[in-house]
Amino acid sequence: MFAKRWEMGMRSIVRDIVVVHTSDIHVDHVYTAQVHGGDGAGGLASVLDAARNMSADVVLLAGDTFDCHRLPENLLDRAADVIAAAELPIVLLPGNHDPAVSDAVFHHRTLAAVENLYVLGIAHEEAIVFPELDLEIWGRPHRDYLDMIPFETVRPRSTRWQIAMAHGHYVPIPDRSTRLRPSWLIGDDELAATGADYVALGHWNRAAKVGGSEVAAYYSGSPEYVGTINVVRLNSAGSVDVVRTPIEIARDLLALEPV
Repeated sequence: MFAKRWEMGMRSIVRDIVVVHTSDIHVDHVYTAQVHGGDGAGGLASVLDAARNMSADVVLLAGDTFDCHRLPENLLDRAADVIAAAELPIVLLPGNHDPAVSDAVFHHRTLAAVENLYVLGIAHEEAIVFPELDLEIWGRPHRDYLDMIPFETVRPRSTRWQIAMAHGHYVPIPDRSTRLRPSWLIGDDELAATGADYVALGHWNRAAKVGGSEVAAYYSGSPEYVGTINVVRLNSAGSVDVVRTPIEIARDLLALEPV
């Protein structure tokens, strides 16, 4: 039903587009469940409730949505219900905790059946286009637990709006000469080379703008740690506005540190 309604939407609409960006939700049945009174998908629900209340056009989950691929079936069913209930297009980029491997949770029967969930590296190789928004969202998913370069290649623009996603660690000038350096490095030159209107980053628990003034590249931070989501407005006039917006979420039990 969702897919049918989505396909019937207006083509190339001329209006502001609202995108919600978050990452590192870490749906699980232990730590996250304790924070949310036993609901391991509580953080995900808080984010999607906020996105739905503000009538967002698309939600971006920039990696580590799930803490691992060894989760109970009832929790995966709960996460699938939460995503489906949002009734919004949700683009998920697999991160280092939930890479796009053969036994990934994204293949679970209930998650795989959710029509408004688009998983890069699973249902979609590395990009998805929303024609009615004239928007393309792309990113290189983690496909295993090894090191990788999130922006090793860039994607030519084919739509008015383009958003790039990546899950990794930002340093202005990456040093990849030794394996002792942090993995999944993202540098200034790579961010600028995307040419994207917005770069949605994940892997840091804290929120931050990175990459200099010439590119709109942001970490949203983990919603449990920062208590906010990034609300990105792609203005019809051509500008991009990014606002950190508070959400209702349990944080009193948290003792996280930035990655």
